Amino acid sequence: MKKAILLMMVLGLAASGSVVRSAWAEAPPQRIQITARRFVFKPSEATVKVGEPVVLVLKSADVSHGLRIADLGINLRVKAGQTGQVTFTPTKAGDFGGHCSVYCGSGHGSMKFMLHVVQ
Repeated sequence: MKKAILLMMVLGLAASGSVVRSAWAEAPPQRIQITARRFVFKPSEATVKVGEPVVLVLKSADVSHGLRIADLGINLRVKAGQTGQVTFTPTKAGDFGGHCSVYCGSGHGSMKFMLHVVQ
């Protein structure tokens, strides 16, 4: 009897469209893979949308690196040869500059990244 009631509830929700709409409304986060290598980020820029979740994945191809985008509160650090990630949802549009936050050698200051957040 409990199974029949549960089935009727599920079918009622499906018929109303609420189950289907909520499943489609939640798109997976945009995933951006970035490789850090002395003394560059590849890619060196990316574009995301306001209000849509983003996963930044940072992989070190050589030594320890980091990616800091201060205006978005992001400071992701990875050890040599490892990968890390951070998930966030941008709330404002603009161009947000980032840089390597772990000293990685003489060209460290030239490691720049640009995140474009659009409407």
